[in-house]
Amino acid sequence: MNAVTIAILKLLAVFAIIIFVMWRKKPLLYAIIAATIGTVLLYQLPLKDTAEAVWKGATSWSTIQTLLVFYCITFLQRMLEKRGNLRSSQTALNGLFNNRRINASLAPFLLGCLPAASTVLICGPIVRDSVGDYLETDEKAAVTSYFRHISECFLPTYTTIFIAIGLTNGAVSVSGFLLGMIPMVIALFATGYIVYLRKVPKDTGMKAEYSKGYYCKLLVQSIWTIALAIILILAFNLPVYIAVLICIIADIFVNHFSLSELKPFVKTAFEGRLMLSTWMIMIFKEVLSATGVISILPQFFQTIAIPTFLVYALIFLFGTIVAGSQAMVVLCMPMAMASVAYEHSLPLFILLMCMNYVAMQVSPVHICLTMCAEDYKIPLSSLIAKTIPMVLIFIALAFGYYFLLTAFGF
Repeated sequence: MNAVTIAILKLLAVFAIIIFVMWRKKPLLYAIIAATIGTVLLYQLPLKDTAEAVWKGATSWSTIQTLLVFYCITFLQRMLEKRGNLRSSQTALNGLFNNRRINASLAPFLLGCLPAASTVLICGPIVRDSVGDYLETDEKAAVTSYFRHISECFLPTYTTIFIAIGLTNGAVSVSGFLLGMIPMVIALFATGYIVYLRKVPKDTGMKAEYSKGYYCKLLVQSIWTIALAIILILAFNLPVYIAVLICIIADIFVNHFSLSELKPFVKTAFEGRLMLSTWMIMIFKEVLSATGVISILPQFFQTIAIPTFLVYALIFLFGTIVAGSQAMVVLCMPMAMASVAYEHSLPLFILLMCMNYVAMQVSPVHICLTMCAEDYKIPLSSLIAKTIPMVLIFIALAFGYYFLLTAFGF
């Protein structure tokens, strides 16, 4: 057995460690710590190299920036919750469109633009009120979860996406990814409509109490910070943490936050367990890189009969279902990017992020799914079963989009 094959088998063993720990229902932090230790032992990484990799992963600017993004976004989320902005967005949509289908899809999408698992509990009543008895309970749950998570497939305000882009070493930019994902976001909405929402009548039967101008103003007041952050990132290519920080400062003045209101957010925005997991992920990435396994992957894939893009797509799809999105991104994204030419990274990156995203919609390790199932008082298996038809259609569309991008030389 040659050295390349042995290195790959060791990599699979590291992957198996993550899966096993997650299967034992342990936190992601434990899985990453176990995988880091496993990497050092399996590859017999020298103590000096290990220490250097751990120090780099723990203190590098990319790590610090990732933690800053996480903290700033959580801080902004607390501000939005305090002023009731997220709930107001649904009221505004009712007044603007008087359309059950739009309410059931766009409101959860808007509420999901900031990372918070509890958001799905806000989306549940909105969807139930919007679709009424036109869908079964498990179908309502699937719609709630599906549309609430569309924002997670492309917005860099989500840590997984931010980490994934950082792992491309500049081959994929935030703005390039956002623009490239627009067709897939449309595909997600279309898929949810085709499978479920077309069964729901449009008219809500309600009359708006105020003018369209009032509801338009209410919608802008509800989501302007989110929209501004996206515009700053896309139009000016600002780092995510700076864009969100600008929005926080602006919102302090616009919504007249007092110092006493902001003070508790300083503490509550520090999600210790999640930030520690993110920090450990960045350390694991550097330890894995120090083994040199990433640089030998192109040699390995030359010996496999199936296309490289398909290998990685399948790894991301099935691996994410078992181990979760962040674990798969950290474990496989650097290797996937090393397998293609630098200038042609975007199509593969988009495909893998689509697989990563859609796998989480049927993953038992996705906490939002459990919360949604509990909210609707149905088994998790029922929610997943009703989500699978949308997942299968989107996977087909994602592969089609990949072929289209590569055909045009992206």
